[in-house]
Amino acid sequence: MPRGDSGDDAQHAGERPAEQPSRAAVDPPRVGARPVAARRRATLRRAATDAGMTTAEYAVGTVAACGFAGVLYKLLTSGTVVGLLTGIVTRALSTVG
Repeated sequence: MPRGDSGDDAQHAGERPAEQPSRAAVDPPRVGARPVAARRRATLRRAATDAGMTTAEYAVGTVAACGFAGVLYKLLTSGTVVGLLTGIVTRALSTVG
């Protein structure tokens, strides 16, 4: 008898193998429920889109802080403010001592 030719195969000759039922037929999706993998992908996608925005916000904040520091430096080193601060310190020291 040739290989693979058994009496069993002869009985089923011409028959198609039984098909497996689809996953949807066996386990229908629940309303409002998302698989863990889909939720994870959605979370990662949101995190990836926000990553650039966070960097941009840090950059804008750093530039704003540097600008404010520059204005404050110019203001405090101007002659008028230096004179006012010197007068305040002098008066404070003269009342103490």
